[in-house]
Amino acid sequence: MKPAVEVHLTPDDLAEALRHDVTTGLTAVPKELPPKWFYDDRGSALFEAITRLPSYYLTRAEHALLQEHAPFVAGFTGADTFIELGSGTSEKTRLLLEAFDERRQLRRFLPFDVSESTLRQAAIHLARRYPTVEVHAVVGDFERHLGCLPEDGRKLLAILGSTLGNFEPKARAHFLASLAAVMEPGDALLLGTDLVKDPARLVAAYDDPEGVTAEFNRNVLGVVNRALHADFDPARFDHVALWDPQAEWIEMRLATERAQEVRVADLDLVVAFAEAEELRTEISAKFRREPLTDELAEAGLALGRWWSDGDFALSLSFRE
Repeated sequence: MKPAVEVHLTPDDLAEALRHDVTTGLTAVPKELPPKWFYDDRGSALFEAITRLPSYYLTRAEHALLQEHAPFVAGFTGADTFIELGSGTSEKTRLLLEAFDERRQLRRFLPFDVSESTLRQAAIHLARRYPTVEVHAVVGDFERHLGCLPEDGRKLLAILGSTLGNFEPKARAHFLASLAAVMEPGDALLLGTDLVKDPARLVAAYDDPEGVTAEFNRNVLGVVNRALHADFDPARFDHVALWDPQAEWIEMRLATERAQEVRVADLDLVVAFAEAEELRTEISAKFRREPLTDELAEAGLALGRWWSDGDFALSLSFRE
């Protein structure tokens, strides 16, 4: 079956979003850039390298949980439509797709992400691997285009890789409510969430001795340089990863070594950095079962199953 690709986010849309985020973020106090701009080709390759590092346990833990519980998820949900938000190459979901394939119950798979080229390549491969499944890729921003998801069928939505942790609490509540709004009673949401643990282990996962995460973090400056003709010198910024015990999240930042000015030519913007000033590039919230259950309930989602190895958790919730 030939895959379909539905495009709601064009290169012009992405360029405008980058312009907005850079303008807003670099003029804010404190300065920040959203983590979604990490993922150009180089950033994606660096992140893949991060997932293989000994200190970065998240990917291995999630894979092991999926391997153990994917058959149950496929059978218990009874879904005939599977939607992965933030799918990338859909590598994470092969275990779920295999479990659905064994049951011959899946009618449709919708990988959903911002990169049209990545989705097109993944869709072709998946259509060949699962010829009886309709592969319908959606190029969009899942904070803006959830209304494009199909209304028919019994649905399983998946957000894996601890992506939910990139939202601050208010934005996370809004996002979960938006998800619930496009789900029908009985539809399910599968979440992968990293858990609160020893801060030393958490920091080590985001500040590896090999320096791969540092290069990944600095790469966002290269993205801004190329896209908006800025003159950031990434070598002048140090990678910082720290644990915020009140918010219970990891923050990644870039700290300038000395006072400097950066020009973003396409925005006609000059940005002054004081000595040691930091630019926040990511938060990665860590979760506890009871508060997350409350957040889901507030959005109209009832926790049905929780699986954890003590470090990471998979949860399966249902629209009430």
